[in-house]
Amino acid sequence: MKIGKIDEADFRELILGKFGRRDPSVIVPPRTGIDAGAVDIGRGRVLVVAEDPIFTMPRLPLEMFGRFAVHIGASDVAVMGLPPRYLTYTLLLPPDTPRDDIRRIVGSIHAAARGLKIAIVGGHTGFYPGFAAPTIGGVTVFAVGRRRDLITPAGARPGDEVILTKGPAIETTALLASLRESELLARHDARLVGRAKALARSITVVEDALTAAAAGGVTAMHDATEGGVMGGLYEIAAASRVGMEIDEALFVYPDAVRMVCDAFGIDPVRSIAEGSLLVTARPGRSAAVLARLRRKRIAASVVGRVVRDPEVRTLRRADGRVERLEIPAQDPFWPAFFEGLGRQG
Repeated sequence: MKIGKIDEADFRELILGKFGRRDPSVIVPPRTGIDAGAVDIGRGRVLVVAEDPIFTMPRLPLEMFGRFAVHIGASDVAVMGLPPRYLTYTLLLPPDTPRDDIRRIVGSIHAAARGLKIAIVGGHTGFYPGFAAPTIGGVTVFAVGRRRDLITPAGARPGDEVILTKGPAIETTALLASLRESELLARHDARLVGRAKALARSITVVEDALTAAAAGGVTAMHDATEGGVMGGLYEIAAASRVGMEIDEALFVYPDAVRMVCDAFGIDPVRSIAEGSLLVTARPGRSAAVLARLRRKRIAASVVGRVVRDPEVRTLRRADGRVERLEIPAQDPFWPAFFEGLGRQG
């Protein structure tokens, strides 16, 4: 069984079409590759909703767990072009969880929400046997805005330029650098390992997405989560029914990403990359998008273009090989992660 998010074939077999009552106000229903839904609430306005589970990670502080809960959920809304506004969450705790740990988690969720100007409007917190660590059973984030401002991963058009922020494998790098720090320190400079760990604060695309959308001319956005940049590119292309020609040599590539992925034999373009935003923009607007991102100190580059033929979905690798864009059969982060857990034991 594949570890991680359900794949497209299983989604079609097990989930597709089982969406309760049909309602014409639902304008973006559940689909693979689209992480938020949208509802027309009348008078030219829409409600956008996204939900995610969040798990604690060994060797990461609880404060970072709380930050992830907010930013990962908020990112799925922000890529739809609207600022996240409301949030609910369910916090499931082992019965023996220290009260100070609860304070740290709840406090960090509060602080992250305030930082993004999100109001927490409900949720559930409780103690339950069977949980080995604090778990966010679901964080649900909402936005309300103008329908004309809505952006989905299905909007890419032939001729658009494709932009990638921050580079690939941001989440992979940050989490493995924390979990397997001692292994990296045995072979690499401590400052480089420190930069890899520090990418944990970059596991968000809220600012990336809202900054890009404000530039105008953006036709689609998607955060590169499980399956990495390659999976994210495929999902935009599939949702938009277009092709893509992408060149890895044009990517922003932090040295910390190369170091961690090389150390654990991971292909960075296929590995989980929350924090890496994919944007398609009209060719006359991509320079403005990049300029706004630079002003926010968000590294980004044009990495390819959208083409009309959906059979042409290619990634030219840095060594010149050409690969077809696809959803990886298995995200390579998970084997490296579980190997690291075994070493911790």
